[in-house]
Amino acid sequence: MRWWTAQALLNVLPVVGGLAIAAALLDDARPWLLAALAVAIVGGGAYVVVMPRWRYRVHRWETTDEAVYAAAGWAWQEWRVAPLSRVQTVDTVRGPLQQLFGLATVTVTTASAKGEITIDGLDHALAVEVVDRLTATTQAIPGDAT
Repeated sequence: MRWWTAQALLNVLPVVGGLAIAAALLDDARPWLLAALAVAIVGGGAYVVVMPRWRYRVHRWETTDEAVYAAAGWAWQEWRVAPLSRVQTVDTVRGPLQQLFGLATVTVTTASAKGEITIDGLDHALAVEVVDRLTATTQAIPGDAT
């Protein structure tokens, strides 16, 4: 949740900061800019508080010897199942913020029009373990995942 909170802050702070600077510098537009700043602070604050908790509550994943399962979404929640026989690649991504928090994202690409399944915010060691396990399991399944 700390990583998602940091992500939310990094999205909100530039908007709030930009509006605050503009309100300080532009006398003629100050009333409108202050109103926009108030909306950005209230809306951004709500986003920073709600988004990490919602993601923690809703986003789930599981891997078995048969499939990768992932749940995600806001208003429309989606439960995806990717049979391991359809998996084409398994990748790990670590952005600078994820590295700071010791986390990684695992991306499972399948032979599906729906695209990839992402598992966000995993502990880096766990992500490496998941990738290794999925890679070993998918290599043992005959076929070309198409």
